[in-house]
Amino acid sequence: MTTRRPLRPAALVLGTALAAIAAAAPVQAHHPGDRASLPTIRPKAETATLYDDEAGGNANADDPAIWRNEAAPGRSLVIATAKEGGLRVYDLDARQVQSIPAPAPAVPDDAPGRFNNVDLVEGTRLVPGRADLAVVSDRGNDRLRFYRIDRDRPGGPLTDVTDPAAAPVFSKDQDEINEQHTAYGLATWTDRSTGRSYALASRRSRTGIALLELTPGPRGTVGYREIRTVDLPSAFRLPNGTSWTPCGEPGELPQVEGMVVDAANGVLYAGQEDVGIWRLPADLRGKPVLVDRVREYGVPGTYDEQTEECTPGADPGYGGTRLSADVEGLTILDESDGDGYLLASGQGDNAFALYDREIGDDNEYEGGFRVTAASPVLDGSEECDGAAVLNAPLGSKYPHGLLVVQDGHAATPADGDREATGFKFVDLANVLDTVD
Repeated sequence: MTTRRPLRPAALVLGTALAAIAAAAPVQAHHPGDRASLPTIRPKAETATLYDDEAGGNANADDPAIWRNEAAPGRSLVIATAKEGGLRVYDLDARQVQSIPAPAPAVPDDAPGRFNNVDLVEGTRLVPGRADLAVVSDRGNDRLRFYRIDRDRPGGPLTDVTDPAAAPVFSKDQDEINEQHTAYGLATWTDRSTGRSYALASRRSRTGIALLELTPGPRGTVGYREIRTVDLPSAFRLPNGTSWTPCGEPGELPQVEGMVVDAANGVLYAGQEDVGIWRLPADLRGKPVLVDRVREYGVPGTYDEQTEECTPGADPGYGGTRLSADVEGLTILDESDGDGYLLASGQGDNAFALYDREIGDDNEYEGGFRVTAASPVLDGSEECDGAAVLNAPLGSKYPHGLLVVQDGHAATPADGDREATGFKFVDLANVLDTVD
């Protein structure tokens, strides 16, 4: 278990220093039309639509993870969050095999459970033996939750093994939890030299990231303890000498959601939604580097309280060319020779960008693509919020691997104004063809 501790002064100082680092990073030319001719890829399958309303159980597709069944790869699973709708588990035909509800509030006025992001940890030591885990950020309760994966378990493959004594990640009490500046984005990794497993959790509406070590709890449960925290910048010095802060609701800072750890290189990639992609050591020590900026970087904005939207001003031209805010859905595409790619989604133009994972090449941009409709009934991915990729054979369905992407606009004309989301399954061979 862990206890809440205030952010260390070192973290606050580092956050200030990072603003200067960001200002010193090379400025890329701004060419809005560069991505108009991106190749398109069609999905092979999609999950049933989720609806974020009372009739749909307030389910909103967000973030997927792919679990490989080593004994029978064709019986692998996709585990995905549905926010207040909890967790969904799918087979490789995109059929639901299990649904787990998010916890109800203990008191009616408290925030309900809300599962935001999910990642996996392999071979965790539990009682009675080692097991694979699905780790979930419960934004509603400011906690991490853990689910043991047993493919053939009666009743469904996931079992809750969260230590009941697990404390909030960022909040000191329930009143703070209800303010919802809580655990949001999530990435997991295992230190190969020590065998210890960790989770990195970002904080909603803030720039903080916490490093948490996973710890054994009683009776085969899993908890965590805080190791350290870091704050990314919230304000940036532009080349024209002015200071820029991304526009948002009053009191909210530019948050991080999409995160992934490249364990082979020991680095965390963190997508600060309205800023760009940061690369920093997975143990949160050392200086972060801004790998790429979103197109909207440096654009001033004015928040309109009536529309709850930001009205942008004139673009000064300091943004990147590959991502349109929000930057989301970070995932690592491994290759057998140790090479591979960092994949990120840009919600603003429904596109995906691929970067070389080699740090020595400074994560060079390698290309991009869009996931578009395969038929009148199998549409593409729009406003993608989360993505997961696995470059390994998954039986006859996906012999070359699988990419799963969230679709933020899965509505059909029959849905009317219902907020409809889901997940698309894409043959990884088609993705690799775009960069070969």
